[in-house]
Amino acid sequence: MKKDSAKTPQGSGNQANNPLHGVKLADILEFLVEKYGWEILGDTITIRCFTHDPSIKSSLKFLRRTPWAREKVEQFYLDSI
Repeated sequence: MKKDSAKTPQGSGNQANNPLHGVKLADILEFLVEKYGWEILGDTITIRCFTHDPSIKSSLKFLRRTPWAREKVEQFYLDSI
């Protein structure tokens, strides 16, 4: 059987409608901190890494390990743009 070379690679269509595709978590967080600041970010998304001695590095570490928190940050980003 001959393979159809015009087909897209498996899985490539999954990201077509994802507005976060290609956007790094660090870029999202930096955008939100620049636009709102840590205080508003902490008031909006109540997680300790935003309210107690916040930093990009510690927040990224937490968000990468905590899917529910990352989802909230990503949704807040989407609502902000």
